[in-house]
Amino acid sequence: MSASLHVLSPGPSTTVQDLGRPGYQRFGIPVGGALDSFGLRAANALVGNAPDVGALEIVYRGPTFLVEAPSVRVAFFGSRARIVVRRQGIAQEFPTGRSIRLLAGDVVEVGALAGSSLLYATVEGGFDIAPLMGGVSTYVRGGVGGWQGRALRAGDNLPLARERVDERDEAAIDDLGLSPPAWLRVVDGPQADHFSDDGIATFYGGEYQVGPGADRMGVRLSGAPLRHPRGHDIVSDGIRPGSIQIPGDGQPIVLRCEHQTTGGYPKIATVISADLPALGRLGAGDKIRFKRVTLVEAEAARRAYALAVEKLPTRLGPVPRADADLADRLCAANLISGVVHARHDVD
Repeated sequence: MSASLHVLSPGPSTTVQDLGRPGYQRFGIPVGGALDSFGLRAANALVGNAPDVGALEIVYRGPTFLVEAPSVRVAFFGSRARIVVRRQGIAQEFPTGRSIRLLAGDVVEVGALAGSSLLYATVEGGFDIAPLMGGVSTYVRGGVGGWQGRALRAGDNLPLARERVDERDEAAIDDLGLSPPAWLRVVDGPQADHFSDDGIATFYGGEYQVGPGADRMGVRLSGAPLRHPRGHDIVSDGIRPGSIQIPGDGQPIVLRCEHQTTGGYPKIATVISADLPALGRLGAGDKIRFKRVTLVEAEAARRAYALAVEKLPTRLGPVPRADADLADRLCAANLISGVVHARHDVD
């Protein structure tokens, strides 16, 4: 039997994602990839992977899976969630933001997400999934890539690239401050001149709420409507991640990584590249404002983001020995049941 994670329960939307597949938009294939590329990179760093290795992107609530491999190292990074590992009748809770070595027969349950709508689950060595057009990200609308071109289902067996992993100190990462933001920084869009001064002031002065239909393509916002003195239809032109369209109802649509390649609504602004990971973390009900910045400021923010990415490995530290020892002691004990939190201190 090949090494795999057997999916017992998939969660509402769990897909395999990497950093995307650029270069195919002319064929109608979006770049896609992780909604929060920074979170994906951090999760990969925890298990020693390269930044672009494919991982599970978990939305709202996580999956439950059974380890069918001699050993595997996993890490969860992003939203806070209750991670419970069940081994031989013993249930132990782990925090996100650290790596965990699992053994054959372990069952991992990922609960509801809190504080953000995204969580990334990585495995050391990645999944044994053949790349398509240079990547393993899943484009569900097109049935392309990832695991059979779709979200996970109960009964799936995700093949692992490594049958077993070595014992070593586990890694943890400190708080990176990735809660949903209060502001998204933007530059003027290519059709900003389609809106009046009052409309521009309304856009930058108002607060918007993310609607229930938010997905990987984009988020619909609700707030004070914006009017179109020059009409809401334009000749379709190119779209990029972060483009903010204003359709006929005046409510903004902020496009994300699986956006369409062209669009026919005027674009009032564009979220800067450094804030795209934060855009990806927004979920239904979150509130957001927009802050106008100059191109010079946007470029400086991009350099700061690139530096933060470069320094991710330096943010790693060892899991406190008491936490690691507790897991070993419990799993070696002849206990019947119970749930124990892995962060409790031991004497």
